[in-house]
Order: sequence, then structure tokens, then C-alpha cells
Amino acid sequence: MNELYIVTGATGHLGGSIVRLLRAQGEEVRGLVLPGEQPPQGDGTTYCHGDVLDPQSLQALFSGAEGRRVIVFHTAGVVDISSDRVTEAMEQVNVQGTKNILQLCEKYRVARLVHVSSVHAIPEGDPLGVIAETRNFSADAVVGGYAKTKAEATCAVLATEDVDAVVVHPSGILGPYAAKGNHLVQMVADYLGGRLPTCVRGGYDFVDVRDVAEGCLAAARRGRRGECYILSGRHYAVREVLDMARREGGARRLPVLPLWLARAAAPLLEWYARRRGRRPLYTRYSLYTLSSNDRFSHDKATAELGYRPRDLRETVHDTVLWLRGHDERLREKQARQKTRRKHRRVGKTLPAAG
Repeated sequence: MNELYIVTGATGHLGGSIVRLLRAQGEEVRGLVLPGEQPPQGDGTTYCHGDVLDPQSLQALFSGAEGRRVIVFHTAGVVDISSDRVTEAMEQVNVQGTKNILQLCEKYRVARLVHVSSVHAIPEGDPLGVIAETRNFSADAVVGGYAKTKAEATCAVLATEDVDAVVVHPSGILGPYAAKGNHLVQMVADYLGGRLPTCVRGGYDFVDVRDVAEGCLAAARRGRRGECYILSGRHYAVREVLDMARREGGARRLPVLPLWLARAAAPLLEWYARRRGRRPLYTRYSLYTLSSNDRFSHDKATAELGYRPRDLRETVHDTVLWLRGHDERLREKQARQKTRRKHRRVGKTLPAAG
């Protein structure tokens, strides 16, 4: 049957990676981008401007889809680590936006909806226990505004009886092609660019965005209706990730703050980031996640979807390569370093005076 793939949040890190994967397989793709947003050019994707909060603006996404097998990847959402409370933007986009997409999927009788939730939506439970998939989601059982809205949206998806839906729960996404928004890619870029003041003790489960994209596609094609799948990698300390980046891109070692000190210094670290025109990375909420239970099991996704995440060293290597070509400040820093190395070499070859 003639298939059509629709991707919301098509210029986001994961949404863009799903679009790239589908186009590489020769699939027809329509991507949703916000009004006024400039989508990529010449990639063969049909981009439609619209907003998940305005269902009328999304009609073009589904236009002419009658009689076709339509698969929707809902990746659009607001990720905000600056606050541990539910903001209006998170509530509207993450929850109401998801409900609007559900209604459209029902109206146009889509064949499959893949809803991108988050591991943050899953209750932590036993601090030392392994976290596996669940069907019990509650905003009251998780910490932080982002987690609460993702839990609420996941409840809405699983409660529907009229849409063939599956849910995926990615962990901390890292990788190349981060056009905008990804805090972990920003962490690597800020570190290599000399804009990260310190490293903090703690870590999280990190996963390659390309592996998550492949997991989403596998969930669309082989996932069981009404099921959830964790798309995680494994635990890495923040220090480990920055050490990988240092070996790939060159940077000075940073002091490592214990979490208790980082929490006390969080207001200062946030001020420092904003002073330099960057989004704060070390906030009360992000520091909480670095000490939370991240023992996520992707055994179910491996068994049912064939999901196998790669080693993070490959991810960091490719991320640094991508940043070299796309981060202007990093290019400027590398140019200065190259000039200094050249001057040092010239100085060593000059004959001594006298």
C-alpha cells in the first residue's frame, strides 16, 4: 500500500533525524514546522507550516491522505530544564498539542501513531531498581514540569481506543544534526568552545539520536498496538562524556563539582550562562536528574524491535565533527588555536639572535 509518513517537530533534533532516515529509505515524508520557521531545502521532504495548538493549521499535513497508509511520528514538544514546575507552554504544547494530534489521527484514520514520550514520564520507583516499561503514568508520580506533562500526554495516548498508537520513551539524546534545542549537544559545544565553567559529578543514561530514530521507525513497523518501548543507551558520568569530547575536539579539563555544591551554586551558574548569552545547563531540575535513578532497561525494545544502541564514543565523535562545521563560535576558537600553534612552530624554527 502507498505509505505516507508525517513527522511533527520535523526540524527538531529527533524529528529531523527521523525525516533524514525516512528519506534515505525513499519514503514520502511530510514534516510539520512552526509558522515563520525556515525548513531545510532540497531534501525531498514536503514541509507544512502549522502549530499543534491550532488543529486547523494542520489540515495540509493530511491533505490527500485518504486511501493511503499514514504513519504519524509525534515528536513536537517543549523541553524546559530551567524550571521544575509546569509552565503554560509545556502544558499547552506537550499535553493539549498531543490531544490535538490524537483527534486528527482519529479523523483521518491513520494506520499508526508513534508518540514520543520520555523516560522522565516513567515513575522512578525503587532508587536501586531497574526501570522497565509500565502502563501506569501519573503526573503526581514524577518530578519536574517536563516529566509531569509528558506523563499526562502519555496517559492520553494510551487511553485512546480509536487510534492505533505506540509510545516510545527515549533517554538523554545526544548526536549530530542538532539544528536547535538539544541541551546535551549544547553542553558539548559549550565545553569545546570554552563556555562551560565547570563539570558536575553525576550522570545519566545517554543515547544516540540516530538509534532513537531507528527505534521510532521500528516501533511504527513492528511495535504492538498500545505498548510502550524504552529507547535508552546506558549510564555515563558527565565527566566521561566531556572526556570523550576532549579527546575528539581538544579542550581543557574542568573542575568537577560535587552535586551538593553544584546545587548551592546553581543560581550563580545560571547567571553565568545567561551573561554569556547561553541557556543555563546546570539548573535545579537538571541537577536533580543527574542524581536520579537512570537504570533504564531497553530489553523489550531489543527483543521486539531489534533495537541496539551504539557505543557513545561513536556518538560523541560524530557530534564533534558536526559541531566543527555548524557551531560558529567553535570554528572561531579552533581557528585561533590553529593560528597559535602555527606561531609556536614558527618561533621554534627562528634562529637565535646574537
